[in-house]
Amino acid sequence: MTAHGDDELHFWSFIDHAIARAHQELPGIDPLAMRLVLTLHRAANMLVYDLESTVHRPRGWSWPGFRVLFVIWLAEPVEARKVAELSGMSRAAVSALVGTLERDGLVTKERAPYDGRAILLGLTPQGREAIAEAFRVHNARERSWAGALSPDEQQLLIGLLEKISAHAADIGARQRS
Repeated sequence: MTAHGDDELHFWSFIDHAIARAHQELPGIDPLAMRLVLTLHRAANMLVYDLESTVHRPRGWSWPGFRVLFVIWLAEPVEARKVAELSGMSRAAVSALVGTLERDGLVTKERAPYDGRAILLGLTPQGREAIAEAFRVHNARERSWAGALSPDEQQLLIGLLEKISAHAADIGARQRS
């Protein structure tokens, strides 16, 4: 056991510990809001890690690489700046990933005919085949995760998450643009 007794702390039990300690240190905090955000963040991280490690890394892709391919697949031809917006990533990150995906023979780049500065992204036939197959496996894994909830519960959770997302504008939350 360590000095702080943290052998008893685990990924999920840490939430209870964090809330208790934060409330002890700062009695005015909102423990319910803290639990909501910590739980949502941890659940999202678990899901992303699982999808990345079971579906995408075996294909040689990172989670961000998959997100870029996914957006291009469903929106092509699409400007690189739009890929950044739709994937929630920075333009610099998308640019770096596109370079790798192009080198790997999955993505094409060409100048937009309407603006010589804009770059249009598309998929090669190999890229289209790769993302379609990866997404079949990805979606099966999504179905496994969603299977913990009934269809009605899934719809309720979607509605609640959409409500939180829509509220971001009301509180002036910063978002990538």
